[in-house]
Amino acid sequence: MIESQLLQSGIKNIAGVDEAGRGPCAGPLVIAAVILNDPLSKTFTEVQDSKQLSTEQREILFELIIANSIAHSIIEVSVEEIDTLGLHKCNIEGMRRAVNSLSISADYVLTDGYSIPGLTTPNLAVWKGDQVATTISAASILAKVYRDRIMVQLDKKYPRYGLANHKGYITAAHTAAIKEFGILPIHRKSFANIAAIIN
Repeated sequence: MIESQLLQSGIKNIAGVDEAGRGPCAGPLVIAAVILNDPLSKTFTEVQDSKQLSTEQREILFELIIANSIAHSIIEVSVEEIDTLGLHKCNIEGMRRAVNSLSISADYVLTDGYSIPGLTTPNLAVWKGDQVATTISAASILAKVYRDRIMVQLDKKYPRYGLANHKGYITAAHTAAIKEFGILPIHRKSFANIAAIIN
């Protein structure tokens, strides 16, 4: 495990960073950063890539992670930012914002897949990080649960689009709803499928 190597090197506060919501055509991008009390603890045995867990498991682990972390932050990147700056730039900037928003400074930062240029804290981009680093897995759970909760709330505001089910991803039902009821303010107009409907 990457964290064990870092801890053996005398590095203490290891932050994991991950996002939720790169793929959907609706709703915000959410990035979480977290410093766990002890990433090697048996407390985190069930913590893994959020995509491998059920909704119920994620909800339980969300509370466990927050209760057993020394700092965490969750950042929302709006649809307007995504459409203006582009998804990748927003993801990188969101990761930087999440790290800088931690109440305790990280000694080292592990990110899922993408490095954070210009970050003064030593950091490492880990390939499939949410599957191999507990801190990144924990961040992926925080981001996913937080974003899913947003989409459930948006479903109440826009009940005809099925947002609570597909969470803003491009599905046949979602596409049919957009064509029938129109594009919402929460749809990413820079995404090809939305742009095609607009045009």
